[in-house]
Amino acid sequence: MHTSRRKFLKTSALSVAGATLFSKGLFANNFRDEYCGVQLYSVRDDMKADAMGTLKAISGMGYKFVEHANYVNRKFYGWTAPEFKKVLDDLGLKMYSGHTVMGTTAWDATKNDFSDAWKYTVEDAATCGQKYVISPWLDVSLRKDHDGLKKYMEVFNKSGELCKKSGMKFGYHNHDFEFSQKLNGEAVYDIILQNTDPALVAQQLDIGNMYNGGAKALDIMKKYPGRFESMHVKDEIKGDKKTEMGWEYQSTILGKGIIPVKEVVDLGRSSGGTTLFIIEQESYQGLKPVDCVKEDLAVMKGWGF
Repeated sequence: MHTSRRKFLKTSALSVAGATLFSKGLFANNFRDEYCGVQLYSVRDDMKADAMGTLKAISGMGYKFVEHANYVNRKFYGWTAPEFKKVLDDLGLKMYSGHTVMGTTAWDATKNDFSDAWKYTVEDAATCGQKYVISPWLDVSLRKDHDGLKKYMEVFNKSGELCKKSGMKFGYHNHDFEFSQKLNGEAVYDIILQNTDPALVAQQLDIGNMYNGGAKALDIMKKYPGRFESMHVKDEIKGDKKTEMGWEYQSTILGKGIIPVKEVVDLGRSSGGTTLFIIEQESYQGLKPVDCVKEDLAVMKGWGF
């Protein structure tokens, strides 16, 4: 059964329930210590059918790092935080980051505090060894006006302060609207980056999603050097029909699309501040997802990871 991106985001937001250590990793190169991992949303249906078997396959390909996209009722893919950490440890995998939507109910303005659910999110992320707690969505209600969004960035910074207490950092992952939507003539993404503290809030740049918003990674990275500690590495092709998100472009195997992925990755290495490179492929053009992420890893290795 196919699990859609919209359904994942909606489920994560309703559950209100989820990062990178700069030390030597398997795919480190001569630039500096780096990590190359895979976003498990790339193999979402496989994870749903057989999570353990899929993780074993991922480990067998040579991956040492994964990023989760499933945290519901304080469980990762059905495992509690301690259980999931043991599963990963036994397979030689680390999870330094994960995606959990910080929804509208995560912050209680009347109490000037986060909800218990969001505090649990941070607590469980720390238990799993995460270094980043990344929210991959910004609710429509939070981006209706310039001043309102600017004010909400204070919550982003406060989430960063909360994560910092557990040795982690809060992060934000973009889609397309951040670049196509403007408030008072200013792109949503500019408002986010100009009103968050880089010491508390990391940016995970999805170089494929943004293409659907009319933006190019090279331009954004040059505009904000050093701001992108993490990157979703993906390539894009124009599909025969629009994606589930209503996009004209869909992801494909690295190097087979229209994005200059290696050039973007190299810029991330040299001046983007990027040390965490996460492979993500959401469309497969008839191929099996596990075969795609295996080929994607081979491409990254060819680029020195």
